[in-house]
Amino acid sequence: MKCEAFKKGVSMGDITIDDISEVIKEDDTFVWLGLLEANVELLTKIQEEFGLHELAIEDACRAHQRPKIEEYGDTLFMVLQTAHLSDNEIEFGETHIFLGHHFLVTVRHGASKRLNPVRQRCRALPHQLAKGPSFALYAIMDFIVDNYMPIINGLQAEFDVIESAIFQYRPSRQTMEDLYKLKRELLLIENAITPIIDICNELMRFHHGLIPKEIRVYFRDVADHIKRIDNAIDSMREMLLAAMQVHLTFETVRQNEVVKRLAGWGAILAIPTMVFSWYGMNFKHMPELDWEFSYPIVVGGVILGSALLYWRLKRAGWL
Repeated sequence: MKCEAFKKGVSMGDITIDDISEVIKEDDTFVWLGLLEANVELLTKIQEEFGLHELAIEDACRAHQRPKIEEYGDTLFMVLQTAHLSDNEIEFGETHIFLGHHFLVTVRHGASKRLNPVRQRCRALPHQLAKGPSFALYAIMDFIVDNYMPIINGLQAEFDVIESAIFQYRPSRQTMEDLYKLKRELLLIENAITPIIDICNELMRFHHGLIPKEIRVYFRDVADHIKRIDNAIDSMREMLLAAMQVHLTFETVRQNEVVKRLAGWGAILAIPTMVFSWYGMNFKHMPELDWEFSYPIVVGGVILGSALLYWRLKRAGWL
């Protein structure tokens, strides 16, 4: 837990939760409180200090909320999904945010990075932070959105490896599973970031009491970052679909090659099968049976015919 007070954009240091209600009464002052996996008792205490709505507190107690923005009187409640790579696996989390005239509260759930870099960035910009907690809100949203770019880059690198394997003519079941996994991860990321555009649009157009005019342009910058990520996702999705089609085409070609080889060997084996089936019918009058050269001539003819057919199929690329 990190609870810090700011006056005219300058940090006043850490304060206790019991002091919050008194500190936020001062002019040009706001409190920035950060929580991780907060329990019900702590959130109830926070509700009393900031006067938060019980429905928002109920949502903040639970993870697995959809990205959204809700207004409760003079307070905004937002849910943003976070993500980062861990051992080439994407782990998702949530950051719940309460924004008021004199406070900013974040509650992190699941996989999410610490917000210390955001605090340091804001402390270095006291003239911006003096405009209120809305600038800190922008910094948090910008930090969350920017953390999606390394994930997109990691997925792109993973796709490049799979694509190289496909065009090296090594289609396999594992390749198809990897392509499907990538497509599923892209869908999850898209579902996480797309609602943030609507949140940014609402922050730019409404809630003028909480979002000063000079801060709204910053949320447009966040929306632009999301659109860039969304374009990258769309491009990669198209490449994934093309790679799947190419993979299936290569697999079909490989199967056709196998069928051609089987058909070629079947044609070669048809010669001795046909000849030997004649002699297996046990007819009584077969003049070839009485000639002493019948056996070597038949065997030689079968070998010669099979060899000629093999040579012909080899030239045609069937074997």
